[in-house]
Amino acid sequence: MSDTEPRNELETKILEAQDGRLGSDDLLKTLMTSQVFMPVQDEKAPVLNVQRSTRAQPLVMAAEDGTPILVLFSSPERAKPFLRNYPGFTGGILESFQWVLKNMGSGYGIAFNPESELGFDMEPETVKELAQQVAAEEIKH
Repeated sequence: MSDTEPRNELETKILEAQDGRLGSDDLLKTLMTSQVFMPVQDEKAPVLNVQRSTRAQPLVMAAEDGTPILVLFSSPERAKPFLRNYPGFTGGILESFQWVLKNMGSGYGIAFNPESELGFDMEPETVKELAQQVAAEEIKH
């Protein structure tokens, strides 16, 4: 299967947006209702069966200016080639994109499907706006 062959609805929408057949707002609407894969660092062997941390450590890289960039993928399969370069990240969480927005800290950008033709980056300001939309929706309900 080629890198540009969509494997799910989200990847189909990314391809349509890249080809100019779908606007960025429509792509964001699809992303907001999609599941994403967040690689997490393997938990080291527990000491006396005590788990060291209850928080998963996601894969975060730094942009050239030092901005932290959270790495996400449209599926676990899409992550495999990239994660070969990150041996400590064999686990991951498959969760809604909204869940990721609610649980990540502020000031992060997002690299979505990095090193893939079906990838894109989101600036920290865009991520912050989306997280605020999710928070506002929760308040309404």
